[in-house]
Amino acid sequence: MKAGNRQAERSDATRGALIEAARELFAARGYSDVGTEEVVRAAGLTRGALYHHFIDKRDLFRAVHESNEERLVTSIAEQIGGIEDPLELLGAGVRAFLDASEEPALARISLIEAPSVLGWQEWREIDARYGLGLVTAALAAAMEAGVLREQPVKPLSHLLLSAMGEAGIMIASADDPHSAREEIEASLLGLIAGLRSP
Repeated sequence: MKAGNRQAERSDATRGALIEAARELFAARGYSDVGTEEVVRAAGLTRGALYHHFIDKRDLFRAVHESNEERLVTSIAEQIGGIEDPLELLGAGVRAFLDASEEPALARISLIEAPSVLGWQEWREIDARYGLGLVTAALAAAMEAGVLREQPVKPLSHLLLSAMGEAGIMIASADDPHSAREEIEASLLGLIAGLRSP
């Protein structure tokens, strides 16, 4: 293996260790109650390593949130991968997202804290970067199959992604996330049912 490749692998490993340590700490105590010293201690690294990879704590938080989003999209894609029926695919994708919204690390970091730490606009941009393609593909397939009414898919994708984001926030913020998730599932699936072809 060439020296450049080894250096790149070490750099990726260091960055990954910082993100994982920060994810655990942010999930347990929240953004404002975690200091960068704690993160580097938990990762077994130095402050220099942290600031080599990230501008500041907010930049590290953004990386943790993006990592959560990437994991979420990958997980949903795996769960719906073998489903051929377009409506079943949409329903399974919605359910997988709602299930994930009950997971404490995703709920606290990506649904409760990310909108305020990163700002609403940046949070929505990251959400769209990771989730929009999956939503758009599912809606387009359902329209092509004739089970959903033909309409412009891009605005509909943005609206459905926004509804799912709001649903996730409602679940993550609820006193009883599981009960909230069950109520919200019926409403979201009802929205999709309203798009069906006559």
